[in-house]
Amino acid sequence: MHRPVPIPQQPLRQAAAPRAELAPFLTPSLMTVVTGARRRALRDGDRQIDTAHLLHSLIESDPEAGAAFEGGQQLARVLGYLVQRSIGYGLRWQRSVEESGAGRRLPAMRGAEGQDVRASGWSPAATAALEEAFRRAAERGDTQARGLDLLAVVAADPESRAAEVLRRAGVDPAALSARAGAPAGARADAGTAALAEGSVPWRDGEPSQQV
Repeated sequence: MHRPVPIPQQPLRQAAAPRAELAPFLTPSLMTVVTGARRRALRDGDRQIDTAHLLHSLIESDPEAGAAFEGGQQLARVLGYLVQRSIGYGLRWQRSVEESGAGRRLPAMRGAEGQDVRASGWSPAATAALEEAFRRAAERGDTQARGLDLLAVVAADPESRAAEVLRRAGVDPAALSARAGAPAGARADAGTAALAEGSVPWRDGEPSQQV
C-alpha cells in the first residue's frame, strides 16, 4: 500500500491559480495543460476556466491524454466540438456557471461547500476536478498529478461541460474515464492505435510555464 502524500489543502481561489501554488502538485505536462486552459479561457472571453477548457488543453498538450481516446477520428470529432464553443450550444455557457453534478461523489467538491468558488477564476466543476486529480495521485503514492488523472476525473462527472462535449462527439465519458484511469499497460494498445490513425493538431505555439 502506498503511503499518502501531501495534497493542496486550500481550494483554488484566484483567477490565475499561482504557479507557486500548483507547481508542486502537477507534472510539467499537466502544468502546461492548466496554463493552456487559462489562456484559452482568456482568449474566448470566458469568466472562468471550465472542464471543457481543460479537456481542450489536455487533447492539444498531453499525448498520454490523447492516447486514451479510441483513435484519431474520435479525437478529431471532440476537437471539432471544442473549437466551436463560441457558437451554438457554447453560447449558453457564457451566461452560466459550470456546477459539478458529481459533488456527491467527489471529496474535493464536498470540502469546498460554502466557499465562494464563483468568485474564483475556476468553475466549481473544474475546481473539483483538479483537486480530485491531486487526490488520485496521492492515493497511488505520487507527489504530482498527471494529465490522465485530470482526464479521468473530468470525464467521470456526467454533468460537466467536458462530458457534454464528449457525448456530443459520440464518446462514452465513462469508458474514457476508465481507460484514462487504467494502468499504463492496459492503455498501450489503444494508444498505439490512436497515434496510428491520425495526429492531433497542436496550437498556441510553445507553451508557457507561467500560470
